[in-house]
Amino acid sequence: MRLHRLDITAFGPFGGAQSVDFDELSVAGLFLLHGPTGAGKTSVLDAVCYALYGSVPGARQSGQGLTLRSDHAASGTRTEVRLELTVAGRRLEITRQPPWERPKKRGSGSTLDKAQSWLREYDARTGAWKDLSRSHQEIGEEITQLLGMSREQFCQVVLLPQGDFARFLRADAEARGRLLGRLFDTHRFAEVEKRLAERRRATEAQVRDGDTELLADAHRMQQAAGDAMVLPDAAPGEPGLADAVMSAAAVARSTAREQLTIAHSRLTAAESVQAAAERTLADVRELARLQQRFAEARQRAALMEERSDGYRQALARMERARKAEAVAPALELREAADAEHRRADAAQARTRALLPDTFADAGAAGLASAARRAAEELGGLESARRAEQRLADLVAERDGLDRQERADDDVLRDADDWLAGWEATRAALQARVDAAQEAATRAEQLGVQREPAQKRLGAARMRDQLAGDTDTAAEQVRLAQADALELKARWLDVKEQRLTGIAAELAAQLADGEPCAVCGATEHPAPARKDAGHVDREAEEQALAAYQQAEERHSERERRLGVVREALAAATAEAGDASTEQLSEAADELERLYAQARQAASALHPAHEELRRAEQEHERRTAVRQEAAVRAASRVGHRDRLDRERAALEEELAQARGALDSVAARAGQLERQVGLLTDAADAARVAEDTAQRLKDADARLADAAFRAGFDTPQAAAEALLDDAAHRDLQRRLDDWQAQEAAVRAVLAEPDTAAAAQQPPADLAAAERAAALAAQRVRDAASARDAAARRCADLDRLSARAEISVRRLAPLREEYDRVARLASLTAGTSADNERKMRLESYVLAARLEQVAAAATVRLLRMSSGRYTLVHSDDRAGRGRSGLGLHVVDAWTGRERDTATLSGGETFFASLALALGLADVVTDEAGGVRLDTLFIDEGFGSLDDQTLDEVLDVLDSLRERDRSVGIVSHVADLRRRIHAQLEVVKGRAGSTLKVRSAAQRAARQG
Repeated sequence: MRLHRLDITAFGPFGGAQSVDFDELSVAGLFLLHGPTGAGKTSVLDAVCYALYGSVPGARQSGQGLTLRSDHAASGTRTEVRLELTVAGRRLEITRQPPWERPKKRGSGSTLDKAQSWLREYDARTGAWKDLSRSHQEIGEEITQLLGMSREQFCQVVLLPQGDFARFLRADAEARGRLLGRLFDTHRFAEVEKRLAERRRATEAQVRDGDTELLADAHRMQQAAGDAMVLPDAAPGEPGLADAVMSAAAVARSTAREQLTIAHSRLTAAESVQAAAERTLADVRELARLQQRFAEARQRAALMEERSDGYRQALARMERARKAEAVAPALELREAADAEHRRADAAQARTRALLPDTFADAGAAGLASAARRAAEELGGLESARRAEQRLADLVAERDGLDRQERADDDVLRDADDWLAGWEATRAALQARVDAAQEAATRAEQLGVQREPAQKRLGAARMRDQLAGDTDTAAEQVRLAQADALELKARWLDVKEQRLTGIAAELAAQLADGEPCAVCGATEHPAPARKDAGHVDREAEEQALAAYQQAEERHSERERRLGVVREALAAATAEAGDASTEQLSEAADELERLYAQARQAASALHPAHEELRRAEQEHERRTAVRQEAAVRAASRVGHRDRLDRERAALEEELAQARGALDSVAARAGQLERQVGLLTDAADAARVAEDTAQRLKDADARLADAAFRAGFDTPQAAAEALLDDAAHRDLQRRLDDWQAQEAAVRAVLAEPDTAAAAQQPPADLAAAERAAALAAQRVRDAASARDAAARRCADLDRLSARAEISVRRLAPLREEYDRVARLASLTAGTSADNERKMRLESYVLAARLEQVAAAATVRLLRMSSGRYTLVHSDDRAGRGRSGLGLHVVDAWTGRERDTATLSGGETFFASLALALGLADVVTDEAGGVRLDTLFIDEGFGSLDDQTLDEVLDVLDSLRERDRSVGIVSHVADLRRRIHAQLEVVKGRAGSTLKVRSAAQRAARQG
């Protein structure tokens, strides 16, 4: 990488535009960047870094880039940095502009412009620049890829900060590790350590969870096995837990199977004893049953002997009942005939009571003849009844025609009255529809005007409010500007006073034998003295801080004023010239008109509906009137026909009614008479028949009783039994005979008789023995089932535990492997003898390379005396790997770098910085760094050492490099002819370039 040209505008302390031609400065190889303290030497390097990476090193970068702007710049000048360089064989131009709070082009106040970037490449074939990108991200990625370094690496390798490397030289291992980690980007190795540690914790948690589950299964197996299983004394995650659990489970399963075999044997023996006891109990129960059976039979036989007289009486009663059963049909026939004859006499008496006295002595034949004559007369009245019914229908139909005529007259009058006013009604309804439609159109037009009117009214109210806010904000800006100008003038006066007495302030820091920070001399014959009213650095900083705070307040109030004015202009443009009162009145009037139109338009739909209903009513009433007229015409002929038919029917019915009011009344009279005569004739015939049957039944009953052996029919009737009494008596006889037969059968049984000869059976003792045997079988079966369940539970839990062990085996292996790797990379493993973390190990290798590269130049700077070496020794309780020692060739001893003097520390740190630059360059892919900057520290060297250091730096030209030395040491201005001077002034700093050729020309 070679720098060609740098252009700075309004950047840092440079209020105007400044340019640096690095090609002209680099001709001699070495050039000096010098100027007074605070002039802006470091700002030149910041500009290079900002052009490349869009930010400045370290703490100088703050905010969004707004602090990079020069306080001395004119308000209309934008901050800009342009850098032209060659990298990787490509000539590029990078232009960057940080965010800029500029004055508004119209109105007062300020606005913030975003940061901008440009990247261009020079095309040697066309001799012109071509644009590559205007994206911050793309430009940053392109430059980082071409340089192969991040901003931190660039600031350590190209802009060599000697103070940082002096601290690095004396720092402990932790501080060196942080710096080297940033330069060589070893966070990926730290990430590996972190990932391995996380992986170890994750796998350890999984193994512990698996062991916890395994121990839970082991506890379940212990509960199932009882005292036959002893759990291992191990916690989850400890080695050997799985083997111990599986061994204990195997012992428990073996013990459980032995117990199951013993339980099977005991159950078999108990079942044999129970079978024998059951057989004995059955024999005893059978003997007791037979003995009880024989005793009960003997008792029933004695009881039956005592009741034998009752049995014989019942048997005789049953025999008389059987004889009486032969007379029973004749008795039933006589009773039925008697009942029928009584009913017939009663019916005949009732029917004769309803007849006139003329029929009191008539027989059945006379009554039947009278009924036939009345029926014949009734048949002749059927035609008259039909005529009478027809006459009633005619009268009803004639009345219906009259009612229909009256109804049609009412309908015609109503329709005529309604239709007479139809045209007026229709015109009124149509007018309502038209008025509502017009109101709806007016409401729609007014609705469109409402929103703009409300917006104008709101804008007018905002305009009135912002008008007062603008005046207040303008007054605050004026006061803040006056305050800032006053504090700036005060700060410049204080700064001028301090610069006038700066020599006395520097002289106060001198000590005998210590080099001067300005000239490097160790003797101070006439140091300056502070006079009265001397201004120190703290007073200047306080004045500057007060001015900066006032300037910030001024900027903030200007920004607020701009915002208020923008809002005021927008509100005025929207509201127009009308006053708020006028706009409010217009908006209220518009709202009133809109509400009226909406209210009137709401009647449109009801008006339409009412008009539609009226038209439907008009059509209906017209149709009704036409139908009524048609019906009236048809009724005239129909009424005449009905009147003629009615006159003929009335003449016919007058003859048929006789003395009664109607034919129906005469027919009813004849129908009743026919019915009564017929019923009386039938009742007389039935009474005669039943009397003859009763006489025949009495003769048959007397003959049947005599043949059955009874003296009278009454005696036969008394001997009869009804069905219930007969069944009860037969049942008693059957029960007696059955019991007698059963008793004889039991007493005749051989087994029962033999059992009766034996001693009484002891059933209670046999039952106790059988119950005891059954209880023993149940106990043995329970023990056998418990042993079987124990075996099944242990087998199931053991299989589950075995699955868990097989599942955990790969995970446990992975955990062991990851734990070994994590301990090794973390430096806690016994295999890691030096207790070095992985990142420290990598950084130690890089530090060893840096020390080797630095030693090449340190030998020349120290005239072959000092060599830098890397040390793996541990420092106190810390970890080893990042130690750095110096070997003194004069004494042959290795000692700590903190023992070097001030000058020795400078050139040792310079050699370390150059060596680090070479290593980082190689790490970045071998990108050539043709331009380097070394910042301060040369004042601590004596003349001989300074010459040697400059010779080393001058030797960098062998690689076609140019080295810029940043220092204010006066002796360097005599030794280095190419110079870039930073001149400080009240209006800001400026740059002056003095090349070696110009200086030679002046000296000539």
